[in-house]
Amino acid sequence: MLSSPVTAVGRVVETPRLPVPKIGNPDGRRHEEQLITKQVRSVPGRQELPSTLQRSPEKAQRTWIEAHDSAVETYGEGRRAHQTAFAALKHTFEKVGDHWEPKSRKGPSDKQASRGAGQRATKTAGGVDANASKEHLYERARQLDIPGRSSMSKKDLVDALQKASGRQSAKARKSRS
Repeated sequence: MLSSPVTAVGRVVETPRLPVPKIGNPDGRRHEEQLITKQVRSVPGRQELPSTLQRSPEKAQRTWIEAHDSAVETYGEGRRAHQTAFAALKHTFEKVGDHWEPKSRKGPSDKQASRGAGQRATKTAGGVDANASKEHLYERARQLDIPGRSSMSKKDLVDALQKASGRQSAKARKSRS
């Protein structure tokens, strides 16, 4: 029997397979133990890093890449892998303007993030920490020079921060092209 499998990217890994009952065998006899070989795909997290993360701290990049690569192995490449990576990122980082910054406290950033996997999707706050205090949101709005912030409700601040971050991200992407 093999020791624990090596899960290096791009390498063939042999893993032990436990005995399984024969299909359609009424007495439940088991096949002898066998080895299966699987190809561990190369995962493209670094190549698919969103532009907002390219302007963010290394830890944010690492968090997204590791979550993305794990999700690609589980779900395959595509939308679900990206959503999973962003959900992981939003637990420790929040989007400020055109980049991500560490949050003062860890945890879900909005109602959608706190619901967990397998639930019907709801609207997200686009990386803004909607669960943060109104004072924190106000300070972020001040950082981004959002007009009218002093008279805004908490929901209005979240919406304004989301819009301002989207505008700054689009502007940064446009200037890079």
